[in-house]
Amino acid sequence: MIPLATAEEMRRADRRATECFGVPSLVLMENAGRGAVDALTRVLGPVEGRRVAVVCGKGSNGGDGFVMARHLLGRGARVSAWLVGRASDVQGDARVNLDALQRAGETVVEGPDAGRLRAALAEADVVVDALLGTGVRGPAAGPVAAAIEIINAAGRPVCALDLPSGLPSDGEAPAGPVVRARMTVTFGLPKLGLVVPAGLAHAGRVEVVDLGVPRAWLDEGIPAALVEAADVRAALPPRPVDAHKGSYGHLLVVAGSVGRTGAAALACLGALRSGTGLVTCATPASQQPVVAALLAEPMTEPLPETAARTFSMKAVERIAALLSRMDAVALGPGVGLDAETQAAVHVLVRSIERPMVVDADALTALAGHAEACRDAPAPRLLTPHPGEAARLLGCGIADVQADRVGSARRLAAETGAVVALKGARTVVARPDGAVTLNPTGNPGMATGGTGDVLTGIAGGLLAQGVAPASALSAAVYLHGLAGDLAAETRGEAGLVAGDVAAALPAAIRRILDADRG
Repeated sequence: MIPLATAEEMRRADRRATECFGVPSLVLMENAGRGAVDALTRVLGPVEGRRVAVVCGKGSNGGDGFVMARHLLGRGARVSAWLVGRASDVQGDARVNLDALQRAGETVVEGPDAGRLRAALAEADVVVDALLGTGVRGPAAGPVAAAIEIINAAGRPVCALDLPSGLPSDGEAPAGPVVRARMTVTFGLPKLGLVVPAGLAHAGRVEVVDLGVPRAWLDEGIPAALVEAADVRAALPPRPVDAHKGSYGHLLVVAGSVGRTGAAALACLGALRSGTGLVTCATPASQQPVVAALLAEPMTEPLPETAARTFSMKAVERIAALLSRMDAVALGPGVGLDAETQAAVHVLVRSIERPMVVDADALTALAGHAEACRDAPAPRLLTPHPGEAARLLGCGIADVQADRVGSARRLAAETGAVVALKGARTVVARPDGAVTLNPTGNPGMATGGTGDVLTGIAGGLLAQGVAPASALSAAVYLHGLAGDLAAETRGEAGLVAGDVAAALPAAIRRILDADRG
């Protein structure tokens, strides 16, 4: 996994490098600026003879910019340096590097006048954004906000240092203007804010620059990470030559109601396509023939039902009996919102002694009843979309989306469950505060039924014996990768949930083949 640092975690890492290991902060800044020039050259081409405008703030990010400007001069670039503020306000290492840049013969324009800056950026081949770094809290304001707007309006390729200015470092949604960068050079470790949706929209290509200190000095104790293919490969059960269908678990899918049998079928298909040996779908008795007709591979079981043709409270005993010979349960796709069914869901979540994925309509039963998960005798995995998460947390959808990482952490802490907050860069949170973010998936997956496929994958991995947090992170990654593979052949527009399920074996093969090659 790739550690993702918050602003405070990065400050702590920098202090550790300086105070515990004796690397001066001035050396860290020098390595950052020089490395940024190397990264810019790799991505945007040689700098000799090119006009590069470096727009700096008064803090450490501006200091990185001053170092970068000096090295750009040394490589033959035609540099113009701009300080949004007064030189007298620049302190510490940043001041040392401002003075060094001026001694190298570069005039740093203070202020600056908006019209003059606008004209200079319009003529630049590349703009370097060194206004705001991880140390800034809250939205950009005043002259800095104006400079961000001028940078964006210039329409030139932008290289942002550490973060695009205005982008929160810790994953929150931005509240003010943000630089739109072609590339972002981040220092030491990737920042959490770069991999959430706002970061994807503003950061462009992200390059990580080595600060010249061992990685272990920087990433100690960081609880957030980006999932990699190797993490998923490690979670997948081995498949020895003498394996049989019983070797890969038996999942019970409790799903479906009148008009929603497709949800049940898709969850079963997700489980089967992710390698589960046996899948049984328990569904209201009147809907059992419909589900059986949709898929040949899963077994089906009829459940006692309500007048609304959803499963009834009498089904609880039957489900418990079925689970005596099974390994895990996936509960919720298409079960409906009938009051009796919702009450039965509450009992199942609280009492079933098997690992369980809870999704869709079953999540509604948990709103205001977090204790149902906390008191459960086996692990619970929750897979809400933002609307479901908002109901569970008792807040608005906008509140969830404004801080997706924080919302997932809060929900995991309140329920004691492992939570996947679905959406771009799905967040998987554990009750202890550790989180992973998922890099796979595409907008074509924003279509009905794809969440049911994910429920089946997660349940299937639980049934195969994968640990809960690993099962959910791996399920989210495989689900997104399958969507990416399906989009490669079909395109994003018109992608359907069945396409994602059908691509799961290829996604698993892609993961496993990477280890062999």
